[in-house]
Amino acid sequence: MTTTLIERLAKLEQIDCTPMKSVIEGRVTRMVGLTMEAVGCKVALGDCCDVQVKNDRWVESEVVGFTGDLTYLMPTEAIEGISPGARVRPILGDSMIPVGDELLGRVINGLGKPLDGKGPIKAKSFTSLHTVTINPLERKPISEPLDVGIKVINSLLTVGKGQRLGLFAGSGVGKSMLLGMMTRFTEADITIVGLIGERGREVKEFIEHILGEEGLAHSVVIASPADDSALMRLRAAMLTTRIAEYYRDQGKNVLLLMDSLTRYAQAQREIALSVGEPPATKGYPPSVFSKLPQLVERAGNGKDGGGSITAFYTVLTEGDDQQDPIADASRAILDGHIVLSRRLAEEGHYPAIDIEASISRAMPQIVTDAHLSGAMRVKQLYSKYQQNQDLIAVGAYVKGSDQDTDQAIELMPEIRKFLQQGLKESFTIDQSLEALVASMT
Repeated sequence: MTTTLIERLAKLEQIDCTPMKSVIEGRVTRMVGLTMEAVGCKVALGDCCDVQVKNDRWVESEVVGFTGDLTYLMPTEAIEGISPGARVRPILGDSMIPVGDELLGRVINGLGKPLDGKGPIKAKSFTSLHTVTINPLERKPISEPLDVGIKVINSLLTVGKGQRLGLFAGSGVGKSMLLGMMTRFTEADITIVGLIGERGREVKEFIEHILGEEGLAHSVVIASPADDSALMRLRAAMLTTRIAEYYRDQGKNVLLLMDSLTRYAQAQREIALSVGEPPATKGYPPSVFSKLPQLVERAGNGKDGGGSITAFYTVLTEGDDQQDPIADASRAILDGHIVLSRRLAEEGHYPAIDIEASISRAMPQIVTDAHLSGAMRVKQLYSKYQQNQDLIAVGAYVKGSDQDTDQAIELMPEIRKFLQQGLKESFTIDQSLEALVASMT
C-alpha cells in the first residue's frame, strides 16, 4: 500500500503543472487597402496573428503598427473573404524557419514553404527568423579575395570575402545574367539567391535557364514575385539573409545575391504608407532608409574562425538615374558599387560594366600593389580614350598630342576584348590577372 502510494506520488511529480498561457483573441473592425485594423489583441510590434476568412480558412498576418487600442495588421497573402468582426488569433512563440543542407537545390517562398513541387522540406534544424546582430568590433576584417568567375570583377573590381556590393542597373541591361554567371562560377561554398519582387516569368527563367541545374545544386533560392503581398516580399528578403547567416555560422563562405534591394525598399514603402507614415524623399517614408542598413549590415564576415557572407544587391536605377533616392542611400551603406551601362549593353558589350563609374572599396586591402597599379592603369587608359572619343571618331585627334591618349588608342582593341566575356566562360582570379597584363602589352 505504501509502495503504491509512493509510486503514484512520483508520477504526479512528473506531470508538468505549468499553467497554460491563455490566448486572447481580437476582432477585425476595419480593412482599408492593404491594412486591417483590429481590437482586443494583446500583441506587440512584429508579432504574428492568424486572421479567419471564409470557409474557416486562416491567413497569417503581422503586426505593423498600432494607435491606442487599434492594432494594424498586414497579411502575408491575398486576404479575400474577410468580413467585419473576423477573429484575430495571436500566434504564440517566434516564427521558426527550416535550415540545413536539406534546403540546397530547393526553391522556397518568404515563409520557408517549397515552391518547386519537390515535396516538403524534411529539415532537421529550425531557427528563428530574427537574430542578434554581430558586434562590428568582433567581425573578422576583409582580407581575402573571393573568386566570382567574372574577369572584369576579379581583376578591376576585386571582391573580398565578406564584402557587400551593389549592382546598379536599369531594366534590361543584363544584371540577372551576371548574377547567374556568378552563381555558377563562384568559389563560394554555398549561394543564397533572393528574387524579391520580380515578375513570375522571370523567376522561372532565372532558375531554369540562367541558374541551371549546376548552379541550383549548391544554392538555395527564395522567391517572392511581384504579385506577392508587400509583407511577403519583406519576409523573403529577411529570410534570404537569415539562411545566409545560418550557413555563415556553420563556417561556410556564402555568396548572397539579392535581386533586388529596390523592390525590398518599395515593399517597406507600401507598408509604411498604409499605416499612415508620411512620405519624405520622392514618396519614400523615413522608415525605408532605416530598414536598408538593418538588412545590409547583417551580411559580411562573422567572428574570427567563422564563415563569411559576400553579398551582391541589385539596385534598380529608374531611367538610369544614379541619384535615385534608393540608389543614393544604397551606395552610401555598401562597400562598393558596380554600374551597368545601357550604352555598353546596346553596343553588344557584355558584361556591360562601366569601369569608370564602378569601384570596390575593399580592393586596396586584398590585392598586391602590382595588381592594384595594373588595374588603375587600365582604368586610366580607358578613361582617356572615352574623354577623346569624339575627336578620335572624326579624325580630329593629332597623334603625339598626349602620350596617354596615344597609348589608349593603341591598346583599346585589346582592352575592349579584355572587358568582355561570354556567358559560358569562366575566369579564375589568376586567369583574370593574366588577361589584365596581356591587355596592356
